[in-house]
Amino acid sequence: MALRHQEVVETRIDVVDLEIGMHVIRLDRPWEETDFLLQGFIIQNTSELQALQAQCRFVFIEGRVEPTMPAARPEQPARKGFSLFGKRKKPPASPATSSPPRSKLPRKRVNYINKVSMAAEMAPAVMRFEDARDTAKSLMAGLRLGRTLDLNNARKVVNSCVDSVLRNENALLLLTKIKNQDEYTAEHCINVSILSAAFGKHLGLLEGEIRNLALCGLLHDVGKTRIPDRVLNKPGALTPDEFSIMREHTNHGRSILMGTSNALATAVDVAFSHHERMDGSGYPRGLESHQIPLFAKMVGLVDTYDAITSNRIYDKGRASMQALEIIHNHRGTQFDTELAEAFIQMIGVYPPGSIVEMHNGEVGIVVETHPGHKLKPKVLLVREADKSQLAPYRLIDLMASPDDRAGTTYRIKKEVPDGSFDIVLQDFVDEGLITSTPAPSAR
Repeated sequence: MALRHQEVVETRIDVVDLEIGMHVIRLDRPWEETDFLLQGFIIQNTSELQALQAQCRFVFIEGRVEPTMPAARPEQPARKGFSLFGKRKKPPASPATSSPPRSKLPRKRVNYINKVSMAAEMAPAVMRFEDARDTAKSLMAGLRLGRTLDLNNARKVVNSCVDSVLRNENALLLLTKIKNQDEYTAEHCINVSILSAAFGKHLGLLEGEIRNLALCGLLHDVGKTRIPDRVLNKPGALTPDEFSIMREHTNHGRSILMGTSNALATAVDVAFSHHERMDGSGYPRGLESHQIPLFAKMVGLVDTYDAITSNRIYDKGRASMQALEIIHNHRGTQFDTELAEAFIQMIGVYPPGSIVEMHNGEVGIVVETHPGHKLKPKVLLVREADKSQLAPYRLIDLMASPDDRAGTTYRIKKEVPDGSFDIVLQDFVDEGLITSTPAPSAR
């Protein structure tokens, strides 16, 4: 995800000579072999200098190094918990193109630790996910028929999912990667709820705040139940008139939730404002950054990510990394800068459920990620280099730098779509093959 212009003057420099404020554009090795999540960044502080010095011998920076370097700007304190090793936007070429000010993340109140292993949480997570999906379908169908929103049932299923996220978010995050076009609306609401809960946990929100945020995620699109099916499920591009009708779902969502007894005020705000954007280009009111509620910013970001990665009637889902690149490129204009960077770090390059091809040609499924080391997850290998079935399946932890049969350290080459090489994530979940170190396969 390089952020380079076509004509860039670059200079090779030893890492010991790096200074704060330099713009690193290339490394002495592939970016994928390091812990840097995005490619190209401004060095912000000593922790980022140390990370470069620990992983590289030399790098390439933008510009030429003069005999006397200009004074480096004052060091910025490292932000704990969501640092991307300084992967920020390029500094503006002139004051006229300066980027909007960065807002502050909510203060981190809790440092969460996963209480159980992903393997132990997988089976209960599957049950909770299926129950949540059925509940979401029932809620949306009832609203379409004019029934009152069953808020107590919504809270119950959300709290069940949040309990799972607090124990170990990897299990439910993996399940959000399973996409069913025919059940898009219900699955999307559940996915946004789960991703929002995981995001809240990542940011260190209080447990009660996480539960409210997850409920907002579940209910953010209830207004779509009042959109005509011919518009909501149209296979092609919407006309301007149809798009105007679709945009009304934010107003409908506000009305539905305001008409529900004991409705959470924050959920009303989110349903009404999750399509507002930082630069005022969103709808329905064209709010600017400081006017948009925090939870609406968060759910709007999560909503975009899940929509991009989902198969819809009019669009095929894209890889997680493509979605993160879109979010990265639109931070500060469409999305809150700090929230976008924190979300990118939470998801990582290869989130649980990703189908990945290794450099040696073998293929596997990412089953769990390590906080702070998103490029080195646990992978269940299921295909040989020639793409034939691997028997038995093997679980490897890239943090341990395991070697393949040729003695080469395993490294991920790229993510491939679900279904590639006859690997369907749903099948592995249904057969219970992601819950523990696999036994010899009979598949």
